[in-house]
Amino acid sequence: MARRFSIRNDLPFTYKMMIAYLALVLVTDIVIGYVSYGMLVKSRTEVAETGIRAALEQTRNNVDYRMTEIRRISDQLFSNLAFQRALQHHGDRLSMYYTMIDDIFPELQAPLELFGSPIRLTLYAVNPQIGEAGRSNAESPIARSEFFVQSVDVLKSRPWFRQMQASGRDTNVWIQADTDKDLDNISLIRKLVSYGDYQTAIGYVRITVNIDSLIGNLTKYPKEQGMGIRVIDRATGKAMYERDSALPRASGKTYLNLREEAAETPFSIEVQVPREYLSKDAKRLQRTLGLICAASFAVMGGIGFAVAALSGRRMKRIVSLVRAFQDGKLDRRLEVNGNDEFGLIAHSFNSMAASIQTLIQDVYRQGIHRKQAELEALQAQINPHFLYNTLSTISSLNNLGKKKEVTATVKQLSRFYRLTLNNGQVIIPLEKELQQVSAYLDIQRVKYADAFQVYVDMEPELQGVKIIKLLLQPFVENIFKHAWFGETIAIRLTAKRAGNDLELKVIDTGIGMRPETVERVLRGAAQSNAYGLKNVEERIKLRYGPDYGVQIASVYGGGTTVRLLLPIRTEGSDLPEDTRYPGNQG
Repeated sequence: MARRFSIRNDLPFTYKMMIAYLALVLVTDIVIGYVSYGMLVKSRTEVAETGIRAALEQTRNNVDYRMTEIRRISDQLFSNLAFQRALQHHGDRLSMYYTMIDDIFPELQAPLELFGSPIRLTLYAVNPQIGEAGRSNAESPIARSEFFVQSVDVLKSRPWFRQMQASGRDTNVWIQADTDKDLDNISLIRKLVSYGDYQTAIGYVRITVNIDSLIGNLTKYPKEQGMGIRVIDRATGKAMYERDSALPRASGKTYLNLREEAAETPFSIEVQVPREYLSKDAKRLQRTLGLICAASFAVMGGIGFAVAALSGRRMKRIVSLVRAFQDGKLDRRLEVNGNDEFGLIAHSFNSMAASIQTLIQDVYRQGIHRKQAELEALQAQINPHFLYNTLSTISSLNNLGKKKEVTATVKQLSRFYRLTLNNGQVIIPLEKELQQVSAYLDIQRVKYADAFQVYVDMEPELQGVKIIKLLLQPFVENIFKHAWFGETIAIRLTAKRAGNDLELKVIDTGIGMRPETVERVLRGAAQSNAYGLKNVEERIKLRYGPDYGVQIASVYGGGTTVRLLLPIRTEGSDLPEDTRYPGNQG
């Protein structure tokens, strides 16, 4: 029966890395594309919103300026003494004709020529001898600037004017009268009084202007975009002018509501803008970014395939030599130039092969030379159960035909013992101590696969700190022996500075210990492996003094933390000058 193909076990490592690389590139492109799309849409929306806000503010300023100009026209007519005398002049028809031609009409025509937009100026004279000029058509839009003269009786016949007089608001008032509402106009009513007593009314001036001409900056936005504009009387809250604001709003849509107060008038300008108008270019941006991300993925994928092909050739050389090594050809060596990862693998493999070849020669040809007392004592502390279990695991893997796992286990076992013996050196950098623990964990991974996770947190400046070797591995080994009770477990190794001391911690999420168990362990009464607490504690105190040692904190069912406190020592410390085992001397 054919064995099912397994990506995890049968797919070449290069292709596994390629799949991971492509997945990373795809996720990166998606994330970058999504973030870029959001930022571009936000930027486009902010630009559009800023433009509308600027247009609204400019419109507010324009309205203030235009209405101030209209007030100035009424002020000029109110304070013009010659114009007042003309309005109060009495005489024959010829005399009154010349008064209107020479004194009244020029004063009414002059401001029309200076005002930028078309306006309609109407004078309602109280003096019955002043004749009417022009025929005002209030029902037609204001097409050009023009003035009219009418009797005040025409004004008094208007109900809205009588209401204004009754309320005392007939002086300098903005209103919408007659057909102003229908034509989107607005009028300023100004009472003219005699300069003699400043009480007697000699006439009224009505200046009418179209609201569209005041808010021209906003009306340029197309109606089909759904943008609504309103001019509101702040005193009454009524709308003086509306464009699309009364239309029913589409369900589910949101709007940006803006409002500006016209300081020189009692009016406010409101704008309602659909949010979809602010981000109207989103679809085009989405398509553009999609094409860019797709092109980026294609380019990065091509680069990845090229790199994978190049790396694959070098990896095949390593695999072929490992298989030859498995077949007993121990004299074969890797020849890889460079200082990259492949060069490191080649160097490590060659070192391992030389070490194993030398070991075999020592065992089967010359025997194992006894080291001197200190080296023998150190070797005696190596847990025989760990070595037995590892060799048993290797045997089982070999029987199952898992040659790659056998090779990996042999490599890691060789690396572990090479780091453990370390040429007889007792004092090693913290970085090498962590490498020795890593080698032990790599051996355990062959057995447990991904059932445990390891996290290392070391401050970079502590890598070169010198410590006694074989301090952390015994406690990591205890985790696998005594702490693991579920399907998975997490292990964290930390190294940080605590004042002038070095604090090392081995933390696990295992079953933990009860307080009485912790006390027995600290007293040395509990069983432990050869690298147990008592061994490590004695070596620390022997080397550094009674102020340093091991502490244990544990919660039953919640994990255990082992804390090792050591002094920070460097090359110039007071350690003994000879840190090599006597068996390595001479």
